[in-house]
Amino acid sequence: MKKSILRVGALAAASMLALSACAEAPDTDPTADPGDDATTAAEDPTDAETDAPEPDGEEVDFKACMVSDFGGFDDKSFNETSYNGLLQARDELGIEIGQIESNAESEYAGNIQSQIDAGCNIIITVGFALANATEAAAQQNPDVDFAIVDFNSFEGVDNVKGLLFNAAEPGFLAGYASAAVSETGTIGTFGGANYPTVSIFMDGFEQGALHYNEVKGESVQVLGWSEAEQDGQFIGGSDPFGDIPGGKNTAATLIAQGADVIMPVAGPAGQGALQAAQESGGNVVAVWVDTDGTISAPEFADVILTSVEKAMDVAVFEAIRDSMDGQLDPTEYVGTLENGGVALSPFHAFEDTLPEGLLGELEELEAQIIAGEIEITSPSQP
Repeated sequence: MKKSILRVGALAAASMLALSACAEAPDTDPTADPGDDATTAAEDPTDAETDAPEPDGEEVDFKACMVSDFGGFDDKSFNETSYNGLLQARDELGIEIGQIESNAESEYAGNIQSQIDAGCNIIITVGFALANATEAAAQQNPDVDFAIVDFNSFEGVDNVKGLLFNAAEPGFLAGYASAAVSETGTIGTFGGANYPTVSIFMDGFEQGALHYNEVKGESVQVLGWSEAEQDGQFIGGSDPFGDIPGGKNTAATLIAQGADVIMPVAGPAGQGALQAAQESGGNVVAVWVDTDGTISAPEFADVILTSVEKAMDVAVFEAIRDSMDGQLDPTEYVGTLENGGVALSPFHAFEDTLPEGLLGELEELEAQIIAGEIEITSPSQP
């Protein structure tokens, strides 16, 4: 990504969005009652329940439910991706679903209890912040299955399955790619707050960039994080993952120091970094996390170089299916590059403008990580 490459990628993405905006909309009935539409929960999932048609006319007596972190189900990040797994279970397994959004940490325990009271057979809680409330509810309700995204299983609690993801592996690839395309020789990352599920991305990002320096004889600088010190740049405050202006200000600080590739690890607040990149006039791009940002946040496709994905939707779906089959166990699921639980997203509009040979190098690096030839060093990896 020389600066000219950045601008070419931005123009290509803008063209792609313009064409998609002109595409024909799916057939809809403007007179239909939204309450009768099984997809309504996807549009407004708060405190809602959704029934799916029963497959082959057979009754499916099973209900799966989800409690979000305070980012909500439309966060373009881990809550939304996890929620997509719940919707997939509804559509493919023909089950009833329920969901409730959390607006504050103080609501976690009550929201979980509301889903227990609603007769849910399995409750998926989204995010490490719900760990204490999830463990307590599971201990008090041994006949209900639980799964928790981004946290481990609990010792001695047999009805909870932890769903974990080694985001440092694709983070390494993202850091290598970012160093390869940087024009300024400076890239940056920042988080919402210093939690292991945040720093694991940043660890991989820095390690990948340093590996690029090692094999290429370069000296690309990584701002915003030090794996060795386990400290760096964070938004902070009372709402670090919802503070979009704070994310923009934090990104602007890194950009002012010369960073032309930014990886925010801050949930919805990371959109502030995307805004800062768009306002750079084609000089800055970003790496999104948790989900493919070009798909979840298409309005920012012109500045999203790639994304570090966690297949939380797949893990949630499989946990629900296992619970239906009576086979949910507390053995932790760990998503890796090898099993497809984590991945580096396509480069979309930027692919044709990447440095020659970079895609092949990334494929080789991925194979080396899977084979153990490159050791990921993040202390936060599961």
